Amino acid sequence: MNNIYVIHALLAAALFGASTPFAKLLVGEMSPWLLAGLLYLGSGIGLAVARLIRDRSWRPSGLGEGEWPWLLGAIFFGGVLGPLALMFGLMRTSGSTASLLLNLEAVLTAVIAWVVFKENADRRIVIGMLAIVAGGVVLSWSGRHAGTSDWYGPFAIVAACLCWAIDNNLTRRVAASDALFIAGAKGAVAGSVNAGLAFALGASLPTGPILLVTLAVGLLGYGISLVLFVLALRGLGTARTGAYFSTAPFIGAAVSLVLLGESTSPAFWLASALMVWGVWLHLTEHHEHEHVHEPMEHSHRHVHDDHHQHEHAFGWTGEEPHEHWHRHEAMVHKHPHFPDIHHRHSH
Repeated sequence: MNNIYVIHALLAAALFGASTPFAKLLVGEMSPWLLAGLLYLGSGIGLAVARLIRDRSWRPSGLGEGEWPWLLGAIFFGGVLGPLALMFGLMRTSGSTASLLLNLEAVLTAVIAWVVFKENADRRIVIGMLAIVAGGVVLSWSGRHAGTSDWYGPFAIVAACLCWAIDNNLTRRVAASDALFIAGAKGAVAGSVNAGLAFALGASLPTGPILLVTLAVGLLGYGISLVLFVLALRGLGTARTGAYFSTAPFIGAAVSLVLLGESTSPAFWLASALMVWGVWLHLTEHHEHEHVHEPMEHSHRHVHDDHHQHEHAFGWTGEEPHEHWHRHEAMVHKHPHFPDIHHRHSH
């Protein structure tokens, strides 16, 4: 396995997980709905600026015509419906129950990837994913649980997890495209919708310093984290990336120990052991068989390896890695691989 993709997934989880205790410090400064909107806006604005600096000008997204429906669907489910369902659920559900239910996102992401998009799922990966999710469950269950007013709240949180699981799988379909554009577009749309709804309900902006801190947390925990998540999707596929990302609750709890002065418990160390075991199972996976590459066309950064033997319609200087629209011809071969952007085949 190319460990750089694993590092991307774990860094994405680290940034998102670390943003949670910071968000706890900010939630008393504004309404939860406005906080969600500003966090997403921080992501969208920051990544748009980063893209302008990188490209030294504004350039097209690079998405193919057939990729736009996947991205728009991901934004709709993950950026609009998901946060709305979560806000409704949190109003009618205890915090501990909500934390427990949010671990369903990794499970639903994997199930959709395996059942709908036919990703490979051998026993080692399934056990590893369950171990990581079990760690999150233990972590969530360690506190004292309050009841819920009715079943609508938990149902709404499960619906939010389903929306984000659909989002993760749809995003995988465009993961070869510009990660900065994908994450920035999600942040801009989701932030505008959530902030607009918050203002419609009577929310007001916080003071300048609090606003800047909120936007910065959003850029790191939602923006750069999502960029890394998209990069991980390219090399690991949806289910494996989702499993690594589900270590975020543990990382958030670890940051809380330092930032908020919280104490540890036996449940914390049990959760740590389960998550470390799950990650180890994934890291030591070996998947190899003869497989067929169907012809395909797309654009992403690449080097001229076994999967990239093509001519250039422009004056190529020999620089690698480089990015351009290219075509993969049909190929049959055997080597260790994973459900990345070049290995989406049935078994």
